[in-house]
This record gives sequence, C-alpha cells and structure tokens, in this order.
Amino acid sequence: MTVSVIPTRKSRGAAGAGGGGHEEACLLVDAPPAKKPHARVAAWGVTDTASVGLRVHHFFLLALLALLLLLVLAATVTTDHGDGASEPLAPAMTTASRSHDNGGVRAAGECDMSSGRWVYDGAAYPLYRESACRFMSDQTACEKFGRTDLRYQRWRWQPHGCDLPRFDAMKLLQRLRNKRLAFVGDSLNRNQWVSMVCLIDTATPTLHKSMANNGSLISFKIHEFNASVDFYWSPLLVESNSDDPVYHQTPDRAVRAGSIAKHARRWTGADVLVFNSYLWWRRPAIKVLRGSSFEAAAAYEVTDGLRAFELALRTWSDWLEHHLDRARTQLFFTSTSPTHQHSDEWEVNAGDDGASSNHQCYNETEPILAEEVHRGRDTDPAFARAVEAEVARLAERGVAVRVLDVTRLSEHRKDAHPSVHRRQWTPPTAAELAARERDPSSGADCVHWCLPGVPDVWNQMLYAHIVAS
Repeated sequence: MTVSVIPTRKSRGAAGAGGGGHEEACLLVDAPPAKKPHARVAAWGVTDTASVGLRVHHFFLLALLALLLLLVLAATVTTDHGDGASEPLAPAMTTASRSHDNGGVRAAGECDMSSGRWVYDGAAYPLYRESACRFMSDQTACEKFGRTDLRYQRWRWQPHGCDLPRFDAMKLLQRLRNKRLAFVGDSLNRNQWVSMVCLIDTATPTLHKSMANNGSLISFKIHEFNASVDFYWSPLLVESNSDDPVYHQTPDRAVRAGSIAKHARRWTGADVLVFNSYLWWRRPAIKVLRGSSFEAAAAYEVTDGLRAFELALRTWSDWLEHHLDRARTQLFFTSTSPTHQHSDEWEVNAGDDGASSNHQCYNETEPILAEEVHRGRDTDPAFARAVEAEVARLAERGVAVRVLDVTRLSEHRKDAHPSVHRRQWTPPTAAELAARERDPSSGADCVHWCLPGVPDVWNQMLYAHIVAS
C-alpha cells in the first residue's frame, strides 16, 4: 500500500536562496560564441586570420575564468554545509521549529530539558487541534466540555541552553516500525498516552489506525508500520485492590507489594516502556498483604504510603533486572505530575472577613510565570528520591532507566487542568449539586491535564530520547 504523507506545516528551509542559480550560470558561460563573417579586412589593416586567432585566444581566457568561478561557487556551498552536501542553505529558523540532521536532539547529558521557562507561542502551538484527534478522551477534552479560554494550548516549553525538538510523527513511527511502545501506570500516564495517540493521529491522517480495548490494556495500532502504542492500567505497579480499570475507588488501599507477575506478563516484550506511579500512594496508611488474597481476613501490615511505595519499587526493579531484554527495551519512568488544588500556593484571596478562600485551579487562565521554581505542597520529593535510588541501583546492575523529569515544568501550569470542563462520569448527587451551587470550584479536576497541553511536552521529551537512541 502506498502511504501518502501530508505534512502539518510547511518546511521553512525547503527553498533557500541560491538554490537554482548555479545551473543557469553554467549554461550562460558554456554557450558557444556566435559565428563571425568570413574574409574581411579589419580597420587597422589586420586580416581575418589574425582576427580569428585573437578571438580564439579570448575564448580560452573566458572559459578559464568561468571554470575558476564555478570552482569558487562550489567550494562556497560545500564549506557552508560543513558536511560535503551541496544543498541550498536554509534561512534562519526559530527555536520552536529548529531541525538538525539528528532531528534537533542534542547528545545525552548536553542539556537538561526539564529546566527552562514557559513562552507563549500562538504561532506554532498547539501541536494539534482537540477536535482533530479521533481518539481524544472525554477526560481531557476541555474545549468539548465548555472551556472557551484556549490560551492554555499555546504555551511552548523553552529549556535553558537548548531547544525542545519539534515532534515528528513519521520519524517516530519509523523508529517504532514492528515495535510496541507501552505506557504502564495510572490515569496521569493514561493522560500522557492519549497525548501521544493524538500527536501521531493528527499528524498522519492518511494512515490506517485502530483502537482495541481489552480491560486493563488499550492498544492503539498504526497498521502500515505494524506499530502499537499501548496503555496498561496498573496504578500501583504491583497487584492491588485498585487494579480494576473502571471500579478502582476503594476506601482502604491494599497492595501485594511483592507481586507483579500478573501485570508484567501484559507488558513483557514491549520495545519501549514508560512507567509512572505516585498519587495512589499518597495516603497516611496502606495495607501491605503478606499472602495471595485480598480477602478481609488476609494477613497484612499497615505502613505509610512512602514505605509501601519503596517496597513496590523494589519488586518492580527486581522484575526488570531478571526478566528484561536489555538489548531490546528502552525504559522510562515519568516523574511526579503535580496538582494545583491549593490556590493559596500562588495567591491569597481575602474575603470580607479577611479569611482566604481556596478555589483550586478553577478559572485559572495563566501559568505561574515566576522565575523561581514553584513546588506545590502535594509534591513530595521523598517519592522522587525513592525512584532515583532504585534507578541508580538498576544502573549498577546494567539496567538503564531514564527518569522523565516533568515535575518542575508542570508545577507552573495551574491554568492547564480540566477544572469543571470535563465529563461527569456519574450523575452528581443532590448534595454535590448544592455544593457546586455555593462554590463552583468544588467539582474542579486539578489533577489531570487538558489536551492539547502539558502532556504534549512530556511526549516531546520522550520523543527526543527515542529518536536519539
């Protein structure tokens, strides 16, 4: 089947100045001189034989000069490219669209993509339209559910000292040909997965794609490339009583911290694995089961969320060490996705009585643009340190895991959550309706992210690492 690729943007370097002038110059120089009339006497008494000899002499001089000129032009073009390619030079490109031979990706360790600032860029962003993505989730389709201020879609992340590469869906699919990319984790990882699906789908409208839902596993397939981009629901990585992809809200959270095989068999064999886990551990107490059952009578110990998280991470890393195909699989762990549920972290709204009110992320339309790094109280660095420690332990055992540090850049985006512009999965109760009448922000979702939006940047970072490998 022939695949027609329709680019989403015109290349700014497709026709540089001087791209077609060299061939024309050769034709002019190489054209033979016009024939002169035969035997006549020159004004100075010189016969036509001498005149012809003089003309031949002049012709050779002109040809020599033309040859030298062509050599100079060729040397100039080759030198400007620096790689021996005689292509026309492209005009200067902006940081938003700069593209080098390696796809705009800098060498590992050359630049920290997580350190930078948000820049409003209404010309180059968003990378796609919400309505154009045929696989958009209602959980992240904020415009569909009434959001009219769309500035949140048009902010570009600008790292210090380098540029984030523009997402190139076809280049990614070339890397994923006959391969599988799988996101494993909770609803924030599903948020990132939907972003990746939309980035690919909207940029390749002519390709044949399909979506298959098999309980905890959802598979998005791009058939021409025999590639799949999957999401697997496993919010605590190990087995837990929250593993049902629909009915997972339980009052008492319990995990089998030493058991991961049930989940791992669903992602075994993937070529790129992207894990995450954080918010589901943010409880003062979690039951850690010792046996193989989640029955009420099962033996367990109660510990704090961080300790239970550390136990689960050790099980996860042990599995990677002993079962991973190290020559085949790239591993990533997406860092904490911050929430914005406490508006007093960036402002104080004083009422008539002098008391502050918390509207969470409700009606927030601008990022936190302060130069200093912002960190909300719901972001616990101890969990990040636990991940880093386990990743370092794996590195000592020859297993490479890259942490995608999305926390710092996402902390500043209080404007980019669904808030009240989202699908209500269950009808609100009378009490909930009354609460929303008194305080519209009470039903705000300040955890997940609107799309297009912040998770697109996470995937630009992921893309940079995948295509650089």
